[in-house]
Amino acid sequence: MPAPAHDAPVAQPSPWPIITAGAVGVLVVAALVLTQGLAPLLALGAIAAVATGTAICVFAADRSGEAARYRALMREAAERAGEPPPFGVLVNALPDPILVISATEPHDLTSRRYVFANTAARELLRIERGEGLLVNAIRDPDVLDAVDRALFNGGEAECLYEPGGAQTHTLRAYARPLGLALDGRRLAVLMFRDETEIRQVERTRADFLANASHELRTPLASLSGFIETLRGHAKNDPGAQERFLSIMQAQAGRMSRLVDDLMSLSRIELGEHIAPAAQIDLAACVSDVLDASTPIAERRGIKLKIKLPRKGSARARGDRDQILQVIQNLVDNAVKYSPDDGVVEVALQAQLSPEAASAPYRPGTARLSLLAPDIHAETYAALRVSDRGAGIPREHLPRLTERFYRVEGQKSGERSGSGLGLAIVKHIVNRHRGGMTVESAPGEGTTFTVYLPMQPAPRASQSPGVVAKVS
Repeated sequence: MPAPAHDAPVAQPSPWPIITAGAVGVLVVAALVLTQGLAPLLALGAIAAVATGTAICVFAADRSGEAARYRALMREAAERAGEPPPFGVLVNALPDPILVISATEPHDLTSRRYVFANTAARELLRIERGEGLLVNAIRDPDVLDAVDRALFNGGEAECLYEPGGAQTHTLRAYARPLGLALDGRRLAVLMFRDETEIRQVERTRADFLANASHELRTPLASLSGFIETLRGHAKNDPGAQERFLSIMQAQAGRMSRLVDDLMSLSRIELGEHIAPAAQIDLAACVSDVLDASTPIAERRGIKLKIKLPRKGSARARGDRDQILQVIQNLVDNAVKYSPDDGVVEVALQAQLSPEAASAPYRPGTARLSLLAPDIHAETYAALRVSDRGAGIPREHLPRLTERFYRVEGQKSGERSGSGLGLAIVKHIVNRHRGGMTVESAPGEGTTFTVYLPMQPAPRASQSPGVVAKVS
């Protein structure tokens, strides 16, 4: 590949042709003196004229060369005006936003300019040029103060920076001095490190500890109160003892379920980044869960309407125990929030496109995607569990999969739970690279849809039959 134009050497005019011409002129004059008897004084004048002309021509040629070199340098400077500083290509490739700041006077805000901004910095600060006034790009007083300390105090400084936008982002800004430029300006580098995920983890952990301690404190306080009562005035009251012991057993069971859910969620999160490799039959999994849930539903008069493909026609890569947990949690929730003598519908469909798997199921209700797969597979199996209970208001839908979150009015009595069921479902589905949606409206019930990528089906099972029953 040819070298750039500004790297080519500039041709310099040689003085030797002019000197040679001058020497020839002197020899011609000398020859005239010898052959023609030219007067010595006239000859000396001619030689002086030739020498003077030669010197003038040599000087002019040298000045012309200097001018050519100057023009070449100016042309090269103009060509490089839009280029980044040394190592700019490397800095532009870095994912962290980086700016180089220059300033002259501490009390002159307009003297603070960013003289270089890499690609990540221009995207973060929404600036188009690689240089400009710093206050036009950043107006956060903490960041500007950190830059001033690096510029004029020669010290390192850092602070938190939250740029505006639809989504909350938290970055840590680092300001470091770079010394003086050749023209005397002070220089500093300003770097940003994204800490959004770290902050979210910290907030989640704090919320988790607060909610977990609350959920455990309530049954513990109840147990302590009943124990104190049994040791006191109810010590000799068999009826009160039986009633209190029954309540204590229920509270102990509640704590046991909470601890089990916490342990389960912890195990799921540890292996969430590893996709399962085993093959499972989703229809068989749904059938096994429903066989165990039917007696519980029948005690309340709830009918289970089931629509499943034939076993073996809906195969996927998955962890069987975790998939059973997903189905169990969804069916338990549907039964729990259904009215007595109500109906719960459980449907599994195979060989669906990504669009069909995530398509709305109940027109006219509020719908929200709680989890979307990062990579789409060719075909999916979709499990839909619907109840005809009280439904969920639209404003509560985005928080359904948060730990310990329960809709107001559904936190006590027979419908109490740990508040971890849907969080567990979401993490399991995420590990299986699937998706999850919810559709609900007050008074119209709720439908949860979980769709998982399928394994390629055998040729003989391309048109699976459907088995439907009502229990």
